[in-house]
Amino acid sequence: MKFFINGQAITIATESANIIIALQHYLTPEQHQQSFAVALNGNFIGKTDYQYTHVNQGDSIDLLFPIQGG
Repeated sequence: MKFFINGQAITIATESANIIIALQHYLTPEQHQQSFAVALNGNFIGKTDYQYTHVNQGDSIDLLFPIQGG
């Protein structure tokens, strides 16, 4: 199955995935510890819904990390 995270094509061997599985193929262990927001095809997904939200062929996931500074 092929989907996109922040515009980067991700291909995985399974036909079924949820947000958690998708993120495991993209994020580094350090990024997993950071705060971020997830949008699937433009719709924000709450962290408690990651395991229940399925990713389909061609879907687009956007990850948004907060930027600190002043």
